[in-house]
Amino acid sequence: MNRSEADVLWEVASVLARDAAAVSRAAGRAVPNLPPLLFFTDPRRTPRPWETAARLPAGSGVVFRSFGQADARDTGLRLREATRRRDGLLLVGLDPDLAASIEADGVHLPERALDQARRLAAAHPGWRITGAAHSVDALTGAAGLDAAVLSPVFQAGGDSTRRPPLGVDAFSGMVRRSAVPVYALGGIDAGNARALIGTDTCGLAGVSAIQAAFGPD
Repeated sequence: MNRSEADVLWEVASVLARDAAAVSRAAGRAVPNLPPLLFFTDPRRTPRPWETAARLPAGSGVVFRSFGQADARDTGLRLREATRRRDGLLLVGLDPDLAASIEADGVHLPERALDQARRLAAAHPGWRITGAAHSVDALTGAAGLDAAVLSPVFQAGGDSTRRPPLGVDAFSGMVRRSAVPVYALGGIDAGNARALIGTDTCGLAGVSAIQAAFGPD
């Protein structure tokens, strides 16, 4: 674990969550129970994600994206055990059957599947449902979501490489037009995370930066 980077990411995520909750209270809206930090797994970039999940601050969240891997259930069960020990949230990407089988807390939907959110929320009233977004239209049309994950804020790796970064100003404007709380994702690390304070985002999400900061040495 890189203690200095981990401390910065958790500090900023906690500030964002606190400030977003204050905005909700001021507007007379309910304050959703959402983790400040979301760790997105990836079979290539996070090959043993349960080790990182076990080191996250208590109350963090994990989004398990198996992408059809043969060992998805075994990995999911390891993540379920790790998140329970840390009082954390576990969501499964686009696989409600897998989510149910490992007793996850809900699902995370890619942008192309946001139309499933309302149906899943009705079928699983206790689940938390988040979804990916890359545009204002996705943010404003995401009925049934508890939160959206907007990306890429900065230049990012993985599948987001092909998308131009939004930048802090455009990102902030999109967050303020969203009907649901929004996480920041894409190229966020300890060096640029503080630039997001004041954008009304409810927390930080990441893959490589969280793996590097909280993963095993």
